[in-house]
Amino acid sequence: MTAKINESDLVSIITPLHNASTYIAETINSVISQTYKDWELIVVDDVSEDDSVQVVEKFVETEPRIKLIKLTENSGAAVARNTAIRAASGRYIAFLDSDDLWLPEKLETQLAFMQQHNYAFSFSAYERIDENGRPLGLVGVPEKISYRQMLKTSVIGCLTAIYDTAFFGKVYMPLIRKRQDYGLWLKLLKQAEFAYGIQQSLARYRIRRDSISSNKLNTSTFNWRLYRQVENLSLIASCYYFAHYAVRGVLRNKLPWLARRLGVLD
Repeated sequence: MTAKINESDLVSIITPLHNASTYIAETINSVISQTYKDWELIVVDDVSEDDSVQVVEKFVETEPRIKLIKLTENSGAAVARNTAIRAASGRYIAFLDSDDLWLPEKLETQLAFMQQHNYAFSFSAYERIDENGRPLGLVGVPEKISYRQMLKTSVIGCLTAIYDTAFFGKVYMPLIRKRQDYGLWLKLLKQAEFAYGIQQSLARYRIRRDSISSNKLNTSTFNWRLYRQVENLSLIASCYYFAHYAVRGVLRNKLPWLARRLGVLD
C-alpha cells in the first residue's frame, strides 16, 4: 500500500511520437491503466509517416485527458518534448516515449515517494524488453545521484523521470538531436542537490533495432558534444567524465558480472 498522496496534483505526461503506430496504443493504454488518475497525456507528433496519428486520434475521441499536438515539420524529440512541456498544465512533469510502457502503479508509487520525502526530482528502476515485449533484464538505479555523479554516466531512464514544477518551474530540454533527456537531468541537478531513485521497477523500456539510441558510437559522439557545447566543460573535464562514461558503458554491456561487482551496473 503506497502512502497517501495529494489527489489534486495533476501529472503532465510528455510523449513525443514519430512512426510508432505498432506500439503507441499499448503505451497509451499503460497510462490509462494507472491507479493514479489525475493526469494528462500530451502526445506531440513529429510528422509521422505511418498511421500513428490516426491511432492517437481514436483515443482522443473517448479520453479527454489525452491531447494531441501535430508539428508541421520534423524537428526531433527535443522540440517535440519541449512543445509538450510548454502546453503542460500539471504540477509534475513525467516522460514516456511512444514505444515504452508504465506499470499500473507507476504514478501512484512515485508521487507518494516524492511527497513523503519532499523530493523534487525522482526516477526508478525499469525493465528492458525487446520489440515483441519479451523481458531482457532489470536496470537498477542508485538511491540518489548528484550533478557531478550524473556527468560520469546517465542512470536515469527517461520513461521513469518525474520533476516537480513547484520547485523547478518548467525546465526544458536542450535543443540537441540526441541525449537531450540527459541534458535535462543535468539542468535539473544544477538546481536540486540530488535526484532520488526508487529501487522498484515501475516501467518497461523497449529496445528497438531502429531506435535513435541503438547506435552506441553515435550516442557517444553526442555525449561528448553535450559535455563541451551544452555543459561548457573544459577539455580536461570533458575527457575525465567521458572516460568514466565510456568505461562504465563497456562494463555494463560487455562484462555485466564485473560491473555488478564494481557497483556500476546501475
